[in-house]
Amino acid sequence: MRITYAPWGETLDELVDVARRAERAGAEVLWVPELHRSATVSAAALIGATSHAQVGTAIALAFTRSPMVTALEALDLDEMSGGRFVLGLGTGVQRLNEDWHHARWGKPVGHLRETVRNIRLFWEKATTGEVIEAEGEWEPIRIRGYERPYPVLRTDIPVYVAAMGPAMTRLAGRIGDGWISHELCSPSYLEDRILPELHAGIDAAGRERKDVEVVVSACCSVADDAATATRRVAGTVGFYASVRTYAEFFAFHGLADQQQRVIDAFREGRGADYLADSVDAAMVDALTLNGDAARVAAQLAVYDGLADAVKLSPPTHGITPQETRAAQDEIITLIAELTGGTA
Repeated sequence: MRITYAPWGETLDELVDVARRAERAGAEVLWVPELHRSATVSAAALIGATSHAQVGTAIALAFTRSPMVTALEALDLDEMSGGRFVLGLGTGVQRLNEDWHHARWGKPVGHLRETVRNIRLFWEKATTGEVIEAEGEWEPIRIRGYERPYPVLRTDIPVYVAAMGPAMTRLAGRIGDGWISHELCSPSYLEDRILPELHAGIDAAGRERKDVEVVVSACCSVADDAATATRRVAGTVGFYASVRTYAEFFAFHGLADQQQRVIDAFREGRGADYLADSVDAAMVDALTLNGDAARVAAQLAVYDGLADAVKLSPPTHGITPQETRAAQDEIITLIAELTGGTA
């Protein structure tokens, strides 16, 4: 099971420094998100600062760029990295796409299927001068008179699909080189809800399980003091619990009542980043890795045999940058202990 990491930095300089440290510690992939920064710009910064770890987007928004722009950026990042780039794509939610980005939403499963098809088609034909054309309900493409004058390092850059719901998870199994989980994904949810749908998609496409890397995301808080470990990560749990879309996820873990308490606090006016006081220890224990290094290592080991890789990330919601830094330092130390790297 590969250990990978999502570095955090208040500045790009800090982000780059943390990426270097995580690579030395033994993280095999460095993942960058898209919300407060551009995923592709962040990826470029990490690529320039590292030498052997893969660099991936987890995730880049699939519909806010055209498939051609996404394909071009991926080709450039892959060239910059010497073939270390992984394109992780996700849909985001309807409001984010339509209201924030003025992007088309459509039916997200079909829309993402056509988007990934177009990206791969562009990679295949970008240097040939051939017509690049495909029909589609959401992303038809028709490119004539185009020929990329620069070499393409790889036409098969890995495309990972972020998914939580059953239909999108099946799509990841059908078309993805990998699947990336939501930031909160327990071993039981992975085993009972995700893997059956992923296997259904794999089987429907006539593929094998080894064709799709399963990357589970795990928000992680390491501290010798149990209360500190719990407090640091409670805000992240509260942030996600405030969203009704995740009702089935929390209900699966027997946490429907606890989620409702968080939603009630949110409706009373607390910001989504400030809900830690409404999150109890049961929610934190069920959905995150937390505790001292030995306890977190044991929690991490439960994913072995279910996931091919774990993407560790530090807590960021409802705590100060100093606390995130402290949590991040502990995670990097843990990665080094697990992999034999250098903290």
